[in-house]
Amino acid sequence: MSISVHELSRWYGQQKAVNNISFEANKGEILGFLGPNGAGKTTTMKMLTCFLPPTKGTATVCGYDIHKNPMQIRKCIGYLPEHNPLYPDMYIKESLQFTAQLHQLGKAAKQRIGEMIELTGLQREQHKKIGQLSKGYRQRVGLAQAMIHNPDVLILDEPTTGLDPNQIAEIRNVIKQLGQEKTVILSTHIMQEVQALCDRVIIINKGDIVANDTTSAIQQYATEQTTITVEFAESIDLAFLQQITAEGIERIEPYGSKQWNIFVTGSEDIRANIFNFAVQHQLTLLTLQQQKSSLEDVFRLLTQKG
Repeated sequence: MSISVHELSRWYGQQKAVNNISFEANKGEILGFLGPNGAGKTTTMKMLTCFLPPTKGTATVCGYDIHKNPMQIRKCIGYLPEHNPLYPDMYIKESLQFTAQLHQLGKAAKQRIGEMIELTGLQREQHKKIGQLSKGYRQRVGLAQAMIHNPDVLILDEPTTGLDPNQIAEIRNVIKQLGQEKTVILSTHIMQEVQALCDRVIIINKGDIVANDTTSAIQQYATEQTTITVEFAESIDLAFLQQITAEGIERIEPYGSKQWNIFVTGSEDIRANIFNFAVQHQLTLLTLQQQKSSLEDVFRLLTQKG
């Protein structure tokens, strides 16, 4: 495995930022690292990249210990922080050349710079100073810098911040391509991004890991409740609708003038019961739509419990 975290903690005085977390990330895997603001995501990333020492616990990256081998870890890791640190007076190529020199790429630097400019779509802007670029293109430069030394592990903190929809799609394709052969940890607040890219998801809340599973499995965390929206052509009252006989109906709430939300617990599909109820009472059923819990629903459920 590329990353192994064991009982890692970070405290700031009496404030708990990360509390005794453990997880693993493997080569060829894109791991979504989710949580509300202040949950401990960035602190964890800074500990894994050896920018911040843990209060206790340990982790290994590519077999190197964060306490004993910080320089070796920095060589095999690419990090794009949330606030992308760039030199605005440098030209793009100049900045990438500077980063390549820091990584001691030598004669391979020129080729890698060209590859990164093409991979991140910077061809048209490559002769500009970084200070002249839009926020989206600055983000591309940061991504190119993180990847220039061809690291085995990429840690990306909000990589699509400030990008337009076309740029987001392009960067997602880049990340997906990289995730086939590298270990990628991706922090984002965009749930569609997680569903499009991530093989596995970790949700952290107030310093604690509250979920760690595959993307598909984690969406099932809240499926004990399903919402069914129904609409009738006729006006009916709540007491009449409560005559529907089905297991698991938790409550029924009005939704618009002639629409209702029926909240169901359990795995049983009760749409046939609702349809038969409408037929029995000669009601015209205009809408019958079942909505399962989304990743966003699960995120809210797990992070609002306290």
